[in-house]
Amino acid sequence: MRQSTKSLHAQAIASPIGIDFGTTNSSVALARGGQIELVRFARRSGETESFRSVLYLERVRQDGHLRIGSWTGPTAIEHYLDAEKKGRLIQSLKSYLSSSNLTGTEILGRHFSFENLISRILTDLRLNAERQFGRDIRYAMVGRPVRFVGAESAEDDAFAVGRLQRAFEFAGFEKVEFAMEPVAAAYAYESTLDHDELILIGDFGGGTSDFSLLRVGPGIRKRGRSPQDLLGNSGLGLAGDAFDARIVRKLVSPALGAGTLLHPASKMLPAVPAWIYLNLERWHYLSFLRTRNVTEILKSARVRAMEPDKIEALITLVDEDLGFQLHQAVQRLKFELSSAETAEFRFVDGTLELRKAVTRAEFESWIADDLAAIEGCVDSLFDSSSVGYADVDRVFLTGGTSFVPAVRGIFERRFGVDRVRSGNEFTSVARGLALRAEESLSDARHS
Repeated sequence: MRQSTKSLHAQAIASPIGIDFGTTNSSVALARGGQIELVRFARRSGETESFRSVLYLERVRQDGHLRIGSWTGPTAIEHYLDAEKKGRLIQSLKSYLSSSNLTGTEILGRHFSFENLISRILTDLRLNAERQFGRDIRYAMVGRPVRFVGAESAEDDAFAVGRLQRAFEFAGFEKVEFAMEPVAAAYAYESTLDHDELILIGDFGGGTSDFSLLRVGPGIRKRGRSPQDLLGNSGLGLAGDAFDARIVRKLVSPALGAGTLLHPASKMLPAVPAWIYLNLERWHYLSFLRTRNVTEILKSARVRAMEPDKIEALITLVDEDLGFQLHQAVQRLKFELSSAETAEFRFVDGTLELRKAVTRAEFESWIADDLAAIEGCVDSLFDSSSVGYADVDRVFLTGGTSFVPAVRGIFERRFGVDRVRSGNEFTSVARGLALRAEESLSDARHS
């Protein structure tokens, strides 16, 4: 017998998922009876539980007419790399949620609202979950940072949450609840405990670093959670993307002519404007440099520069649109320096080859200001909550930047190596959100 529309709708609302919509990557999970299943996303090299938070738009011809095709996640990256004539690749949309000045943009001759762009990614996250779990899904527990990138006030944060709420509604969700991302990670950690603890959670994303102090454990769940269990939150709009930008600025840009001067006859001026190198620090901006104006600037600089070979390398990078490959090389260096004192930066693609040995100490000097900002954020949390470092039973770190030894060292110096833990660095927030969604649904049924 076919289920009624009303019954199917009730099932869709009663099937909540946890969605960690991240600046760089997103993940989705479903909890059933405390057991967690992560959504797996298809890509050419095999399935992945990490969905790149990117959107690619390109003109395509269909039935004799040109229209705008769109792809998200791993498929978006693949289409972008395959395209001979590049369309528009958009990423890090989450970083602009708090910006009231950014309401939308024109892409390939068509206007898109900011919420519509985000909803296109969220729609595919929902559809992938529906295919895997075999049911309609209209209810999501969604992670949010303690402070959104660019937010300078509580009003800015509220504005960002409102925009994200609308984007989820545009993507077909009828019920959306929000939970702080570090608190969600705490739920994932809590599922491993057989006793209660006071914990500090550090969640390092692509755009934000967030921290929460809270009490968790089976005893807390049994008696029922209370607002007093959360002792404090703090966060800042700085994380993994900033570290990547430092590597490009300190290592890559100089090899591509940053700081190179014109010949003395030209009064020793910089050969290439600084704004061109700023575009290298976010790999998807590189395609914006493929214009006639930039081409003329670079060709003129190559003729008059004291180090023309470096300008030639920059021209090759821009002409061949190698931003994604450059990003992968930066990520690989950062990963290798997490386990070794020295690593080689290797970027070899066609005629362009950049190689340079880098020490961990050099890398840490490049990110020293960022590390100091993270330390200050952690210390301010303890100052405002009147909790001492010795009171914390465990520190749980999650997110890709938690692999960086200098970041981990911030916590090991304050709490000792034995109290610092990590695990499921890229999916713990989604896991915790799924558990929170299941708990929220159970509470609603029994209230």
